Amino acid sequence: MKIIVSGGGTGGHIYPAVTLIKTIQEKIKDVEILYVGTKIGLEADIIPKEGLPFTTVDICGFKRSFSLNNLKTLGRAVHGVGQAYAIVKKFRPDVVVGTGGYVCGPILLAASLMGVPTLIQEQNVIAGITNKILSRFVTKIAVGSKDALANFPINKVVFTGNPIRAEVLKTDRLAAFARFGLDPKKKTILISGGSRGARSINDACIDVHRHFAGSQAVQFLHVTGQKEYAAVLEKIEAAGVDLTRVDNILVEPYLYDMPSAMAIADLAIFRAGATGLAELTAKGIPAILIPYPYAAENHQEFNAKAFADHGAGVMIKNKDVSATRLIAVLAELLQDDERLQAMAAASKALGRPQAASDIAELIIKLGEKR
Repeated sequence: MKIIVSGGGTGGHIYPAVTLIKTIQEKIKDVEILYVGTKIGLEADIIPKEGLPFTTVDICGFKRSFSLNNLKTLGRAVHGVGQAYAIVKKFRPDVVVGTGGYVCGPILLAASLMGVPTLIQEQNVIAGITNKILSRFVTKIAVGSKDALANFPINKVVFTGNPIRAEVLKTDRLAAFARFGLDPKKKTILISGGSRGARSINDACIDVHRHFAGSQAVQFLHVTGQKEYAAVLEKIEAAGVDLTRVDNILVEPYLYDMPSAMAIADLAIFRAGATGLAELTAKGIPAILIPYPYAAENHQEFNAKAFADHGAGVMIKNKDVSATRLIAVLAELLQDDERLQAMAAASKALGRPQAASDIAELIIKLGEKR
C-alpha cells in the first residue's frame, strides 16, 4: 500500500501525522509512505529526522485581512496545486491523509480531483479554514472532539479522538518520579506553555512559586520554553526563591521526555492545543487551561471551553491570567480532593487513547478500496 501524508506549520499538525504513520507501519508491513510539506515549515526539520521520505510544495498561508501579498499567495497556491498534482501522479498513492496546515490544501485537493481516497484529521473543536474547504472534497473526516462533529458533513465525519504518542501511555509513574528527582507522596503540578513557552503563564507562575516554595504537600515541574528559561530563573531569584534550597520546584527549559512529566502530573497548567489536551485526557489529568489568544480561529479557547464544560478543568483567558488568580484556583483545587478526583475522571472520560489505531484502520480501509 502507498500512502501520502501531509501536515505542516506547527508540531500540532506534524506529530499526530508521525504517530499515525508509525501506527500504520505497525499494522501493515508492505507500506510505502511519502510525506508532503513545505520547505519553511517545522516538518522540513522533523520529518527527515524521523527517517521518512519527504518532498515539498511551494505554498504559504493567506493573511486574514486584505493584503496585496494575498495576490502573490494566490499565484503560489495555483502553482502549488500543479506541483501537488505532479506528486500524486508520480507516486500513485492508494490513499492521501492530511493532518492540518495550509500545505494539506493542494495535495488533498489534487488527490480528491484525481479520484484517490482522502482523509483529513481535524484536531480542534473549531475547524481550520483549510479543512473546512477540503471537507467538500475529501472521502472521510476524522475529528478529535465530539464538539467538532457539527462542523462537517454528517455522511463523511467520524469521531475518533486525536492520535497520541504511545510513550504517553507506557511510561511508568514511579520511574518518572525518579527521573526528575521528585517526591511521589506530593501532588505534582505540571506547568507548560508549549514547546516555545508562554510568557504570560511563566510570569504569572513566578509568584505561584514564591507562594508554594517549601510546601510539603505540593511540588511543581515547570517547563518554560528555551527562550524564556533564563528570564524565568532570574525572576524567581528576584522573588526571593532560592531553587538550590527548595526541593519542591523544578524548572526546565524544554522536555524531550514529556511523557514522563505527564506520568507524574496530578494537575496541569497548560495552553489548550489539541495534541496536549489529547495527551492529558488519555492520562486522565485535570487542567487549568490558559488558551493562546492568537491561535487561528481562536480555536484554543474553544478547545479549553469544551474541556471545562465537561468538568475536566478550569479555563482562564490569557488576558485574565495572574499569579493571584492561579494561586486562588490552585489552593481551591488542592484542598478539595473530591473535586480534583472528579475532574480527573472527567478528563479520563474525554480521552481516546486508541485514536491512532482507529484512524489508522480508517486509512487502511480507504486504501484497500482503491
